Amino acid sequence: MIGASLPRPDAVGKVTGATAYPGDLVRAGMAHLAVVYAGRPHARIRHIDTSAARALPGVLAVLTAADVPFNRFGLIDADAPVLCDDVVRYVGDRVALVVADDPASARAATALVRVDYEDLPLVGDVHAALHPDAPLLHPHRPGNIVHRLQIRRGDPDRGFAEADIVLSETFRTSWQEHAFLQPEAGVAWVDDDGRIVVETAGQWLHEDRRQIAAMLRLPEDRVVVRYAAIGGAFGGREDLGVQHLLALAAWVCRRHVALVWRRDESMATRHKRHPFTIETRWGARRDGTITAVAARLLADGGAYASTSQEVVKIATLFATGCYEVANVALEGLALYTNNVPSGAFRGFGSPQAQFASESMVTRLARALGIDPVEMRRRNLYREGSIEPSGEPLPPGVSVRACLDAVVDELARQPQSAPPAGWRRGWGVACGIKNVGYSFGYPEQATATVELSGADVIERAVVRTGVADVGQGSHLAMRQIAAAALGLALGQVHLISDDSAATPDAGSASASRLTLVAGRAVHDAALAALARWHDEERPACATVQFRPRATTPLAAADGAGRPNYCYGYTAQALEVDVDPATGACRVVTIISAHDVGRAINRQQVEGQIEGALAQALGYALMEEFQMRDGQVRTAGFSTYLLPTALDMAPRIIPLILEHADDQGPFGARGMSEMPLVPFAPALAAAIHDATGAWLSRQPMTPERVRAAVRRATAGEEQP
Repeated sequence: MIGASLPRPDAVGKVTGATAYPGDLVRAGMAHLAVVYAGRPHARIRHIDTSAARALPGVLAVLTAADVPFNRFGLIDADAPVLCDDVVRYVGDRVALVVADDPASARAATALVRVDYEDLPLVGDVHAALHPDAPLLHPHRPGNIVHRLQIRRGDPDRGFAEADIVLSETFRTSWQEHAFLQPEAGVAWVDDDGRIVVETAGQWLHEDRRQIAAMLRLPEDRVVVRYAAIGGAFGGREDLGVQHLLALAAWVCRRHVALVWRRDESMATRHKRHPFTIETRWGARRDGTITAVAARLLADGGAYASTSQEVVKIATLFATGCYEVANVALEGLALYTNNVPSGAFRGFGSPQAQFASESMVTRLARALGIDPVEMRRRNLYREGSIEPSGEPLPPGVSVRACLDAVVDELARQPQSAPPAGWRRGWGVACGIKNVGYSFGYPEQATATVELSGADVIERAVVRTGVADVGQGSHLAMRQIAAAALGLALGQVHLISDDSAATPDAGSASASRLTLVAGRAVHDAALAALARWHDEERPACATVQFRPRATTPLAAADGAGRPNYCYGYTAQALEVDVDPATGACRVVTIISAHDVGRAINRQQVEGQIEGALAQALGYALMEEFQMRDGQVRTAGFSTYLLPTALDMAPRIIPLILEHADDQGPFGARGMSEMPLVPFAPALAAAIHDATGAWLSRQPMTPERVRAAVRRATAGEEQP
């Protein structure tokens, strides 16, 4: 059962169109919701006139901030208004809601809502946010700083003084759009028991419920959140999108209300991957030993905090990559701007930070005349290594094994020539990513297992609030329970998508569900089995699993125990480059991952391949653009996504299994890890092919061509 490549039970319904996603829940007779957006990046609201909109035939209600019982929401810091009452801080801010009998009337009425604005000065990027005269976007956050973290260890000045070579570079990454297949949608109503019910898609049932209850000032048991099939997430559904808007409209109007966002609404309003500017300096001895690292990371958090606090902490922690460095001076700042908010996205700060760190290791190796693989081996983490926060790494440090697996596979690859006029190169990079919540955030998952039957167990029902956002967690939970109980998969039934019928399992994020929720399911199954053997009929057990504790990092120097588990990866990329145009084609990807134990091998391979597609887009072409606070890429005609034709023809996933003592059957999370080393491996391959260094992503043809020209002219330095 464990490790078996069992087919997904939901696959047929999804590929045939039979599966109901949130957009499929709309029924005749429902009222329809439309949103009035700010349309400007920073302005004071002087007055809102809704009279013309209310007078339009078919309009049931026009809601403003005055209709919201508690007008703030947010996953960590409730700093975002449900509906803006005094100031708008980005173009996607919601100012009013229109509820009407049909979608056309609702949208027509939004154009009739008159808002008198006074435009305010724009904070367009992180450098403007840090300017001493910059307007404060949130008075409770001096300096427009969402969060600032310092990590200091050893004696960086001495470390640089002892170095035989010191290299500096500034790296820049861009926003990335989640681009999940199903835009935000859902329905809501008040049921016969007076509860507000919201049926939608998200990543954390019970957190959605908590925030909706807080907004409506209701007890949580008066709110029910249910998930239909979820058409992808990647972190993009961690924040509330339409859930609270639907709940407010249904609660006020006492009608069944539906809302389906267009793609341009989703792209212009929802959070993105954080763009980072990373100024970094690395020192090393002639033998390749890294002696010191200094880095300053600036993250554009956009108009509201979302998860910026945590993302910048993770990025700063990983500014040294997966290398043990005795002397570090790291500073990370997440900053408010008048851009679209930035938030959770697969990798959660790790890809940005390690684009810089891995690239610097490659550059040091080239400057010292050391093979880049050997340079890594001389500095990589090992069991017992100390991370920048001063704590030993959690057990199971397998990054060297991942690198060895990649190098061994690389040696077996056939050699071939690139097309005429193109140049071919190889690049290698490693990566580290936390599994689970960090920095003392409460981490737990609860599961209930009930066994029924006569003389033998005939049926097991597992209840746990696990969101399956496409990664296959529902099947994984059933496989774990079946293996623990010794049952066939068909005897195990899962209830997971209803907050009123399941205990809280936490979010489908941070690569945590298999380890944390899976362990809760495993332990609950064993506890129920013990009661079955004690003759209880039915036998039922509820277990809450908590992994090893983490701690916040100290304000002064970043000391602390940040994470309870890490996932490790290494990749090699074979890339063809056309120096005349800057076009790049990825030919081969070798991607090694320590998954602890593969619960479903086929699903693990699918996660690797899917993440690699997302990584390729992020590294080569995806670039969400804003200018003067306005969105420039609100559709897929201007925001480029990779297609099947852009993917490497040869993808070799390597699955390593070094058991983690916390996970069920030794499993640990892995779904984010393939994103981490891809961009620096690509940059290394481009350099191997052309001699050009890239420090900005995406590495578009224009940027590659310019870098090749600089290298040809002798302007490129390591």
